[in-house]
Amino acid sequence: MEGLTDRFGLNGKVALVIGASSGLGREAALAFASAGADVGLIARREERLLEVGASCSELGVRTANVAADVTHRNELTGAVADIDSQLGSVDILLYAAGIAPLKRAETHPDDKWEAAIQTNLNGAFYAAQIVGQQMIERATDPDVSWSGGRIIMISSIMGSHGNPVHRNIGYSASKGGLDNMVRQLAVEWGHYGITTNAVAPAYFKTEMTVDPSTGEIPAEMEERMRLFSPMGRIGEIGELDSSILFLASPASSYVNGVILPIDGGWSAW
Repeated sequence: MEGLTDRFGLNGKVALVIGASSGLGREAALAFASAGADVGLIARREERLLEVGASCSELGVRTANVAADVTHRNELTGAVADIDSQLGSVDILLYAAGIAPLKRAETHPDDKWEAAIQTNLNGAFYAAQIVGQQMIERATDPDVSWSGGRIIMISSIMGSHGNPVHRNIGYSASKGGLDNMVRQLAVEWGHYGITTNAVAPAYFKTEMTVDPSTGEIPAEMEERMRLFSPMGRIGEIGELDSSILFLASPASSYVNGVILPIDGGWSAW
């Protein structure tokens, strides 16, 4: 067990989760805390961050919560600096902020397109650049002991496949761009000991998929989600954790530029 902790544990690390207030971001934050990492949390909804932070603190780690809008670089820069001042330099960045505006492609309005690109792609780039610059400084400072950095993006299986369930052209385009951004960062930053990867989930029950009035996925939508999954179901809470923890851990030191499907076989069709 001691050997497994050395390879897969995150004790002494600082993990920053952007888009931590709900859904897969919240799940990732709790997973990092359970593995021993101190956790910084950034999202727009401060009250949600406080709840997530409290849940992480109950696992015996330090936490820091900063409300910020990821679509504004200056806000995000300030928020990351605030996290650094409270917890120390970030070792692991996970970007989970995302929106999925719905509208058929032929009538998809500019504002919905721009909102998806700004949150899902531009915000991810801002976050990677802000944290990446700090990681590179540590990697090139002879006075700093550096064991490498981890950047993990929450992408989607829709970054590489069309969506037969929802009409969300802006979301799909942004995730496709995110996937190739991950590959390019892996190429450019790998020699600094920074790995950049993404997980690509199929459908999970999150705020993006449920009807807010019921808290459930509409039955006709879930039926189609199940239809396109070889396992005949959507993802469940906890089924993303192991992949995220692996990509964040010392054990993944030679895994770089990977888009890892977590999709029950959706991409195998």
